[in-house]
Amino acid sequence: MSGARVGAVRTLRVPGRHGYAAEFSPYLPGRLACAAAQHYGIAGCGTLLILDQNESGLRLFRSFDWNDGLFDVTWSENNEHILVTCSGDGSLQLWDTAKAAGPLQVYKEHTQEVYSVDWSQTRGEQLVVSGSWDQTVKLWDPTVGKSLCTFRGHESVIYSTIWSPHIPGCFASASGDQTLRIWDVKSTGVRIVVPAHQAEILSCDWCKYNENLLVTGAVDCSLRGWDLRNIRQPVFELLGHTYAIRRVKFSPFHASVLASCSYDFTVRFWNFSKPDPLLETVEHHTEFTCGLDLSLQSPTQVADCAWDETIKIYDPVCLTMPA
Repeated sequence: MSGARVGAVRTLRVPGRHGYAAEFSPYLPGRLACAAAQHYGIAGCGTLLILDQNESGLRLFRSFDWNDGLFDVTWSENNEHILVTCSGDGSLQLWDTAKAAGPLQVYKEHTQEVYSVDWSQTRGEQLVVSGSWDQTVKLWDPTVGKSLCTFRGHESVIYSTIWSPHIPGCFASASGDQTLRIWDVKSTGVRIVVPAHQAEILSCDWCKYNENLLVTGAVDCSLRGWDLRNIRQPVFELLGHTYAIRRVKFSPFHASVLASCSYDFTVRFWNFSKPDPLLETVEHHTEFTCGLDLSLQSPTQVADCAWDETIKIYDPVCLTMPA
């Protein structure tokens, strides 16, 4: 595994591993986790990669192997060493980066691939949601060996589950059934169903600055913004990607900026408040770009990973310029 600095892009090549998800540590500046799989996630094992940045580039701090592909990763919100990943074998894994071996615990209840996992940002709570191809969302407390609750209602594969950064106990899910759904842990029934696209929805995210605003990214190549107070039509639509949108993330620093990555190999940056919303297109991958995150510590820093066996950290021009 080699790390090189090319211009303002730090790259780590991970031979034989295809990146599915990347997430910056909420605690340690420059630390990044990446969930990856062999053979494009179709067969083989998975690897959790923990990376650190330094002046010379990216270095691998630690890696953990699992016996099936790893599709998503989320950092603990109350312990800088703890992460959860999810896998093609239907399980979630709890890891400790301070220990060379792992996992500390395995949670196996989903009956098909688990494609999404997210740790709640609400202080005082230790809650994780997972979304699976078995059409269910499960709620977990990592200190408890079994799930606390199962949410049913989606009629196809669940690709994305994300906690509200504003409302405790509230999360969103996006599915192959073409809907975005809003749930509350206090009631197992769905609160809001948004028929968001006429295509499979692979990703959703919650705006950090507006508790009613979410974005969805779909196989129809579009991003759509949704105001939960009026879901009849999107509040914005962003067009430009030429293949399915795999992941979308709102900026933690700019209220109307978001980023998306796609099977068209690009990462695109948008400001949905502008008449010409596309800010920048980054084309530095040669395969499906699946993982994407925006740093919580540096307003300009972005990480992504792709099926071309590379993980990259960089500062897109549009984030280094005044808005």
